[in-house]
Amino acid sequence: MTFSIVARSDDGDSWGVAVASKFLAVGSVVPAAVAQVGALATQAHANVAYKGLALSHLDEGATAPIALDRLLEEDDGRDHRQVGIVDVDGGAASHTGSACIDWAGGVTGAGFAIQGNCLAGEEVVEAMRATWQAGAGTPFDRRLLEALAAGDAAGGDKRGRQSAALLVVRDEAGYDGGDDIAVDLRVDDHATPVDELARLLDLNELYLVASTEEEKVPVDEALRGELEAFARDQGHPDFTTWVGTENYEMRVDAGLAWVDQRVLAIVRAVGSLS
Repeated sequence: MTFSIVARSDDGDSWGVAVASKFLAVGSVVPAAVAQVGALATQAHANVAYKGLALSHLDEGATAPIALDRLLEEDDGRDHRQVGIVDVDGGAASHTGSACIDWAGGVTGAGFAIQGNCLAGEEVVEAMRATWQAGAGTPFDRRLLEALAAGDAAGGDKRGRQSAALLVVRDEAGYDGGDDIAVDLRVDDHATPVDELARLLDLNELYLVASTEEEKVPVDEALRGELEAFARDQGHPDFTTWVGTENYEMRVDAGLAWVDQRVLAIVRAVGSLS
């Protein structure tokens, strides 16, 4: 009783899943992805074993349709399953079992698979497809979320709303480059989970995504003095300590050669209230 989009970015560097449902903690059940391998969503009467099995098939070189065929031929419960898969090259496949609760179905295209069951209607999937296809040029994580939000606005799960999740992988995209997880956000129980997921994605970008060159403000002596004075006013020995305390390491140069424009705005907003 879920709707999802599984996709690969147009540049071929990222894979991801966005999903929402009237189900507790949908992100713990539905999505799985590995960089340079592929991504999938398992839903309806979800077979969570599909996640490891499908990724293994993809890693061995199977295309999305072949991986899907292998999953289904080994599963007597296939009529109750729904699954979407995108492979390393952007090939896509989707399955909706005949016993899935109406409305149930899916669509695929170059680099994406969209599917849902127990939906308000086919318009949910169609809204997601239209939004995805219109979103070329939008950052991949935002594009996935926008497609999910379009499905939600079109009626989503006909039982209501409860949880949502967003998973994006890319080589060395994880914290300090230690793994491939660029985004792994889950809203487990919320009245408006897709909206809450959007708020969390904003925070994920602030805390866990490195500043672009355009976002970096050079720190001259005057600005350094301002930052150090601010940190002392907040009870810290220096600005670097404040940065570590607030988890802004991705947004401030270790040697304080530059500070992110958003962090600087936060400093000045907080400082004005002190």
